[in-house]
This record gives sequence, C-alpha cells and structure tokens, in this order.
Amino acid sequence: MKLKLSFPSDKKITKSVAITGSKSETNRSLLLRALYPNIKIENLSNSDDGEVMQKGLSISKGIVDIHHAGTAMRFLTAYFASQAGKEVTLTGSQRMQERPIKVLVEALQSMGADITYIKNEGYPPIQIKGRALDKSEVRLPANISSQYISALLMIAPSLPNGLKLDLVGKITSVPYIKMTLGLLRQIGVESHFDGNMITVLPKPAVEESTLVVESDWSSASYFYSIAALSEVGSQIELSAYKENSLQGDSVLSTIYRDFGVETTFEDNKILLKKARECELKTVAYDLANAPDIAQTISVTCFGLGMGCHLTGLHTLPIKETDRLGAMKTELEKVGATVEINHESLTLKPSTRIVSGASIDTYHDHRMAMAFGPLALKTTLKVNDAGVVSKSYPDYWKDLEILGFQVEKL
Repeated sequence: MKLKLSFPSDKKITKSVAITGSKSETNRSLLLRALYPNIKIENLSNSDDGEVMQKGLSISKGIVDIHHAGTAMRFLTAYFASQAGKEVTLTGSQRMQERPIKVLVEALQSMGADITYIKNEGYPPIQIKGRALDKSEVRLPANISSQYISALLMIAPSLPNGLKLDLVGKITSVPYIKMTLGLLRQIGVESHFDGNMITVLPKPAVEESTLVVESDWSSASYFYSIAALSEVGSQIELSAYKENSLQGDSVLSTIYRDFGVETTFEDNKILLKKARECELKTVAYDLANAPDIAQTISVTCFGLGMGCHLTGLHTLPIKETDRLGAMKTELEKVGATVEINHESLTLKPSTRIVSGASIDTYHDHRMAMAFGPLALKTTLKVNDAGVVSKSYPDYWKDLEILGFQVEKL
C-alpha cells in the first residue's frame, strides 16, 4: 500500500486520540500469563507483534513463525527452552533470519537448554527442545539488546532456584529492564537490581491478578512530533498513559520541551500542547535508554529546520532494518544532510525541504510512522505504508482524525 500524505487545512490542531496498549508491555504480559495462567490482562496491543506472540505461545510442537517480530523471537526462545515437553522450530522472515540470537542462545545453553541452529550459527531459525533448566546463574554482555535480558528475567521466577544475572560492562536500555522487573513485581515476584547484578527469586505460583497494559509511548512519539511541527496553541490529547510509566520512551515528555511541547498528565491521559516556537538551532541526546524514538526525533528536527546529534544508537542497525542507514537515505531524499556511524546520527540544520519525495520503509513500521508528521511541512509519499500494522494498525486513521489528508495511490 502506497500513501500520499499532506496537511491542507489550518496547522493548528485540537484533537483527541486513543492509542492501543504498549507492544512491549503486551508481549511481556502474555509471556507471564503463559507461565502463570491465572493472570488476566487488559488493554492488550492490537499489533501484529502481539498477535504472533499470542499464537506462538499456544503452540507446543511444530513450527512457530513470528515473521518480523523481534521481541517475540527473543521472548519465545527463552520461554520454549524452559518448557519441558515442548519442541518447536522457531523461525521468522528473511530479515529476522539475519538478526543475531547467539548471545541469548548461549546464555540459555549454559543454563541447560537444548537449542540448535538449523541454518546459520548464531541466527534463526532454531530448534528448541524444552527441558527443566537446572542452572540459576548466567553472565551476559551488558550492552546488548535489553530483549535478551528481559527474556531471561521473565522465565526466571518459574525456574526452581530463580536466576542471578551478571551483566558485564556498561548497561544500556535500563528502562526496558526496569519495565520487566516492574511487571514481575506486580504479580508478586521479588527481585533485586544492584549494580550489574540482577537477582530474581523463584515463584512457583502467583495469586490471581490483572495486568493493565499502558498505551504505547513509542506510538505517542509521533504525536509529539506532530505537536512540535504544528502551530503554537495546538493541543493533542492521548489516552491511556501513566505519569509513573514503566516505559523508557516516556522520556519524550522531557525531550519535547526543547521543541516547545508541554505535557500535562490528567486522569490517565496526556495533553500535548505546542506552547511556544522552538528557538534552538541544534540539540544533542544520548538515546541509549530509548533508541526507538531516534527516528521520530530526527524527522522532528528536520521539519523544524534544526540540527541534532543523537548517540547511544548501537542497537539500531540490527532492528527491522539498519535504521541508521535507512534514516540517512530517506532524510536525504527530503533535502537533509546526515552523517552516521555505528552508534550515532548527526543532522545538519537546514530550512530546505524537498516536496513530493517517496519514502521507503524497509519493512520497518517506525520508518513509516516517523516520517508521517512531516506532511505538516510538505507533501510526501510513503511506500509499503501498511507496515505500521506491526505495532500500530490504526496509525493512518488516527492521523486523519488530526486533519492529515491520507490518499491511497
């Protein structure tokens, strides 16, 4: 599906949008419910990733195909490895088969897991024969994807002796680790996070409880971008959000003050208000704890004629696409000057915007959604726009609610 985006009306926006539950919290909650069936879940994400996670957890033998869902790949690897009697082949899309899994597999194997590679060592697809994991201590590099760490932490309370996880080096993506430990705490699991050591105590059974999934802050990032690119006085109300969020991307409420957007929390909603024009020429952020909002911030800065220097992005090249390379290519299509290395992106200030560019999305939902707000500044086309279903199926409909003109080509 190819879309043409524009914003023909007044650039002052006053609208409300309800956003589906967080994909990250949804997939964690689903795994915990699989381990402890008396857990109930409310406000599940309606994303593709959430659906493949649910389907994958329902399979005991055979092939589990998670398509593009990286979170599901990591979480299900740990889950099936710890489930005696279950035997599956875990696979995914061609891109998924290029994304590394070796660090997690080796950690699980050191705990007693039976996992073998079917094609290329270190990459999916993998064959998993579930068994009781008898080791309760494991070491991991601290600078890897937090999904590897969270995968181990979530199965930890179901292990006979719990788990001691020693993270070696500087820890990145701490908020996602804390999100996982926060959800464990909500179901009564005790844990300790001291320095580089995380300890999760065993919990054979939990009391009946309900996990309420907060709406997705990554999805909210696009509305922060829209607010920043709109006229002063614009207001966008989003639900349902918590001021004490477990999600690392909630740092948006602080970052976007730099772009003139103020956030007010009230009754599980947030109100984004464009309070003033941004007077900064360039900004710099370390996004090691929130790399998923790097694309959004890059486009925001470009639309405002600003520069930015974003660091801590070392996990982006192994996402759904090489997000650093993709952002350089697509931003340059609309007139930007961009430099990248293995962990950073630098955008030079410029007021030149090329109209009518066709943005490629590389099978990456965040590429499509990050560029959407730029239609406030110029007409553009988005190729393979349906890729947003991975995390936010209603994205284009919600942009129409705000006044965007979304035309199928």
